[in-house]
Amino acid sequence: MRIGELSERSGLSRDALRFYERIGLVESHRSPNGYRDFGEQVLPWLDYVRTAQRLGFSLAEIARHGEELRLVPDQAAALSALFAERIAAVDAKMGELAALRAELAERAGTGCPLEPDRVSPRP
Repeated sequence: MRIGELSERSGLSRDALRFYERIGLVESHRSPNGYRDFGEQVLPWLDYVRTAQRLGFSLAEIARHGEELRLVPDQAAALSALFAERIAAVDAKMGELAALRAELAERAGTGCPLEPDRVSPRP
Protein backbone atom coordinates (compact mmCIF):
# COMPACT_ATOMS: atom_id res chain seq x y z
CA MET A 1 0.00 0.00 0.00
CA ARG A 2 1.14 3.54 -0.63
CA ILE A 3 1.98 5.98 2.13
CA GLY A 4 -1.36 7.81 1.86
CA GLU A 5 -3.34 4.61 2.42
CA LEU A 6 -1.04 3.58 5.25
CA SER A 7 -1.47 7.01 6.83
CA GLU A 8 -5.24 6.71 6.61
CA ARG A 9 -5.38 3.14 7.93
CA SER A 10 -2.83 3.66 10.73
CA GLY A 11 -3.92 7.13 11.82
CA LEU A 12 -0.34 8.37 11.55
CA SER A 13 0.68 11.31 9.42
CA ARG A 14 2.72 10.83 6.28
CA ASP A 15 5.52 12.79 7.92
CA ALA A 16 5.53 10.40 10.89
CA LEU A 17 5.65 7.41 8.55
CA ARG A 18 8.54 8.95 6.60
CA PHE A 19 10.35 9.60 9.88
CA TYR A 20 9.76 6.03 11.04
CA GLU A 21 11.17 4.82 7.75
CA ARG A 22 14.19 7.10 8.02
CA ILE A 23 15.06 5.78 11.51
CA GLY A 24 14.46 2.17 10.49
CA LEU A 25 11.21 1.40 12.32
CA VAL A 26 9.40 0.54 9.09
CA GLU A 27 10.53 -0.46 5.64
CA SER A 28 9.08 0.27 2.27
CA HIS A 29 9.96 -0.77 -1.21
CA ARG A 30 10.19 1.80 -3.95
CA SER A 31 8.18 1.24 -7.08
CA PRO A 32 9.73 2.23 -10.43
CA ASN A 33 8.01 5.62 -10.22
CA GLY A 34 9.57 6.21 -6.77
CA TYR A 35 6.45 5.74 -4.66
CA ARG A 36 6.81 4.04 -1.32
CA ASP A 37 5.06 0.70 -1.07
CA PHE A 38 4.40 -0.74 2.38
CA GLY A 39 3.33 -4.30 3.13
CA GLU A 40 0.25 -5.20 5.18
CA GLN A 41 2.47 -6.46 8.02
CA VAL A 42 3.43 -2.88 8.86
CA LEU A 43 -0.04 -2.13 10.30
CA PRO A 44 0.19 -4.43 13.34
CA TRP A 45 3.78 -3.28 13.85
CA LEU A 46 2.64 0.35 13.96
CA ASP A 47 0.02 -0.60 16.57
CA TYR A 48 2.82 -2.21 18.59
CA VAL A 49 4.94 0.96 18.26
CA ARG A 50 2.11 3.17 19.48
CA THR A 51 1.38 0.90 22.45
CA ALA A 52 5.06 0.75 23.40
CA GLN A 53 5.32 4.54 23.20
CA ARG A 54 2.25 4.91 25.41
CA LEU A 55 3.96 2.60 27.93
CA GLY A 56 6.96 4.94 28.04
CA PHE A 57 9.39 3.33 25.61
CA SER A 58 11.33 5.62 23.27
CA LEU A 59 11.44 5.02 19.54
CA ALA A 60 15.09 3.96 19.86
CA GLU A 61 14.15 1.39 22.52
CA ILE A 62 11.25 0.17 20.42
CA ALA A 63 13.49 -0.29 17.39
CA ARG A 64 16.18 -2.07 19.41
CA HIS A 65 13.83 -4.28 21.41
CA GLY A 66 11.62 -4.97 18.42
CA GLU A 67 14.54 -6.50 16.58
CA GLU A 68 15.64 -8.42 19.66
CA LEU A 69 12.13 -9.72 20.28
CA ARG A 70 11.84 -11.07 16.77
CA LEU A 71 14.83 -13.30 17.48
CA VAL A 72 13.78 -14.82 20.83
CA PRO A 73 11.55 -17.89 21.02
CA ASP A 74 9.63 -16.75 24.13
CA GLN A 75 8.55 -13.20 23.39
CA ALA A 76 6.16 -13.04 26.36
CA ALA A 77 8.98 -13.73 28.82
CA ALA A 78 11.24 -11.21 27.08
CA LEU A 79 8.51 -8.55 27.17
CA SER A 80 7.82 -9.30 30.83
CA ALA A 81 11.50 -8.72 31.59
CA LEU A 82 11.42 -5.39 29.72
CA PHE A 83 8.31 -4.37 31.63
CA ALA A 84 9.97 -5.28 34.94
CA GLU A 85 12.89 -3.00 34.01
CA ARG A 86 10.46 -0.22 33.09
CA ILE A 87 8.58 -0.66 36.38
CA ALA A 88 11.85 -0.33 38.31
CA ALA A 89 12.65 2.88 36.41
CA VAL A 90 9.17 4.26 37.09
CA ASP A 91 9.50 3.38 40.80
CA ALA A 92 12.85 5.17 40.97
CA LYS A 93 11.40 8.24 39.25
CA MET A 94 8.43 8.21 41.64
CA GLY A 95 10.87 8.20 44.56
CA GLU A 96 12.72 11.19 43.11
CA LEU A 97 9.45 13.04 42.54
CA ALA A 98 8.25 12.28 46.08
CA ALA A 99 11.49 13.71 47.49
CA LEU A 100 11.14 16.79 45.29
CA ARG A 101 7.53 17.24 46.40
CA ALA A 102 8.53 16.97 50.06
CA GLU A 103 11.22 19.62 49.62
CA LEU A 104 8.83 21.96 47.80
CA ALA A 105 6.21 21.49 50.52
CA GLU A 106 8.82 22.22 53.20
CA ARG A 107 9.88 25.43 51.47
CA ALA A 108 6.36 26.63 50.61
CA GLY A 109 5.13 29.31 52.95
CA THR A 110 8.56 30.12 54.34
CA GLY A 111 9.92 33.64 54.31
CA CYS A 112 12.36 32.90 51.53
CA PRO A 113 11.52 29.65 49.68
CA LEU A 114 14.60 29.90 47.44
CA GLU A 115 17.09 30.37 50.26
CA PRO A 116 20.13 28.20 49.52
CA ASP A 117 20.37 24.89 51.28
CA ARG A 118 22.05 25.07 54.63
CA VAL A 119 24.81 22.51 54.45
CA SER A 120 26.84 21.90 57.55
CA PRO A 121 30.56 22.43 56.95
CA ARG A 122 32.66 19.35 56.55
CA PRO A 123 35.30 18.66 59.20
